[in-house]
Amino acid sequence: MKDRDDLVSDLNELLEKNYDAVNGYKNAADDVKNAELKSFFSSYITQRSSFSQDLQREIRALGGDPAKDGSAAAGLHRTWMDLKTALSSDKEETVLEECIRGEKAALEDYEDILSDYDTPASLRSVLEAQRGGIAEALRKLKAMESLHD
Repeated sequence: MKDRDDLVSDLNELLEKNYDAVNGYKNAADDVKNAELKSFFSSYITQRSSFSQDLQREIRALGGDPAKDGSAAAGLHRTWMDLKTALSSDKEETVLEECIRGEKAALEDYEDILSDYDTPASLRSVLEAQRGGIAEALRKLKAMESLHD
């Protein structure tokens, strides 16, 4: 079992990835013309911002300092996604594919933390609720992608 410092570190990585998701959904909303998709992406900007606030609170409760912004790797990924979108003939499908990929990775990150640690009940509740929200977003993204095939 990992210790509290490892947990804070892993939660900070999760927090950074939530910041990255906010930025990714902002880019996605900018990259599509479809009003329904713009609205969908905007709702997940709000959701992931809320997740970030919850994680900040939990990190502080564990005696840690929350990360301030996203990861450097995400910035590189957003640049690549922008380039791929610009070159794609079907921007909406490309954006949906990238969002799906990101949400699958997020689910794995949540699963890892939930399985690697004996977390306090309040933290476990937060993580499980967030994981559920991401799973629902993934389900909706896949449904939207199937409409664009």
